[in-house]
Amino acid sequence: MKKAFILSAYLFLSILTSGQSTPDFKETGQLKTRDTKDIQSSTWSIGGETLDRDYTDYQSYKKYLGPLGAKRIRLQGGWAKCEKTKGRYDFAWLDAVIPDAASRGVYPWVELSYGNPIYEGGGEAKLAGHIPTSEEALTAWDNWVQAIVTRYRQYVPEWEIWNEPDLNKAHTGKELGAFYVRTAKIVRTIQPDARLIALGMASVTRLEFIKEFMDYLRDNDALGYIDILTYHGYAANPSTSYPQIDKMRELVWQYKPNIIFMQGENGAPSTPKAITIGALRDYDWSELTQAKWDLRRMLGDHGRGIATNLFTISDIHYAPGDHMVGVNTKGILKTNPDKTIDRPKLAYKAAQHVFSLFDNQLLPDSTVRITSSGQNQSYFGYRQVGGKQGALVTIWQTEARPADTYDAKNVELRIEGVRFQHPVFADLITGKIYKIPKKNYSKKGNAYTFKQLPIPDYPVIITDRRVLN
Repeated sequence: MKKAFILSAYLFLSILTSGQSTPDFKETGQLKTRDTKDIQSSTWSIGGETLDRDYTDYQSYKKYLGPLGAKRIRLQGGWAKCEKTKGRYDFAWLDAVIPDAASRGVYPWVELSYGNPIYEGGGEAKLAGHIPTSEEALTAWDNWVQAIVTRYRQYVPEWEIWNEPDLNKAHTGKELGAFYVRTAKIVRTIQPDARLIALGMASVTRLEFIKEFMDYLRDNDALGYIDILTYHGYAANPSTSYPQIDKMRELVWQYKPNIIFMQGENGAPSTPKAITIGALRDYDWSELTQAKWDLRRMLGDHGRGIATNLFTISDIHYAPGDHMVGVNTKGILKTNPDKTIDRPKLAYKAAQHVFSLFDNQLLPDSTVRITSSGQNQSYFGYRQVGGKQGALVTIWQTEARPADTYDAKNVELRIEGVRFQHPVFADLITGKIYKIPKKNYSKKGNAYTFKQLPIPDYPVIITDRRVLN
């Protein structure tokens, strides 16, 4: 861990010494982190997937949940783990997870999945498995859904129905529509105020699948059974995902304009491609590029008003017989071979900074107008609510996927509609706050022009010091 943070500090030093004219930034403080219980609310979620197949160890990572700051955790219900003998349920493993997470201020949203092979036509208990199809299996599924929702409704405000159905090429959108509505009706009968989540799409490009699904809901007067639509869609450069996400939102909103979009599972590996498995395994990664990628996905989503589930809390040890075998190193906690936690990675600290700062008191605001002299950038304006009215800007370079070595681009940045008394520059990986020298900015009316700002390939912050207090 010490070595990784030294690398991050060295990176930031190289940022501040790159370019032809470098500002003399003086370190003035450190970004605060907050326990989840001290955060009133936010849109952030952390992944807690695969407990249903024993690929991670909740008892080992649970102590990291509160200090992380995410207000929600995604869990998988695990029909096959709950019902190993027909008609008999063992919820002890979930009893040790769901109430505990809620007690830490981290509220579970539970995905109802996968199949159960003890029933003929019950599907498979793994990623990319088929949904249950036989009458016996579907009845057993209904009974399990009724049992799990009844048991945990006081802890679980949201239920997601299935995960990545499009990975199984035998599935159709219409078939998933019928299965979804069948399940959603059971959930709502037991828990009328539950928020219902579809579809957990693996891809953001299969619009025909989504159209079939939405057509079924519309034709069966069932659009009221969907509140949130989740998607995954991994990309080496996360900025390249948004044009297709925009197309997906445009399609779905034709059916129901108030459906909320949530990025339901995204994160980057932290090891070279020879070590990791899963999405993005075709590239070499490090703990530094993982932290950069995760920041870009989180704040690229947040600036566009998309709720985000960071994948995932712990490295995942997939076993033989599943969709893949090996260790998926997208966890922000590094594991030992026995799945216990070795230590937090750089991405854990970066996520703490984001989750602590970007809560329900700091929201995207288009009246914060931003103009940059740079190219290939993402930037978003935010403003505090509740009478404080402080403002903040996030900005980063987007021309390529994150790199271990990167020469920051010195840019001139104009920000209008804000009031900065003490402008500062903050790094979301190291957490360090730097005072911006007076020689590097000027004010005219309600507009500030900053010169020679070093912008790296991951999000940094320009704001007033009081916003970070």
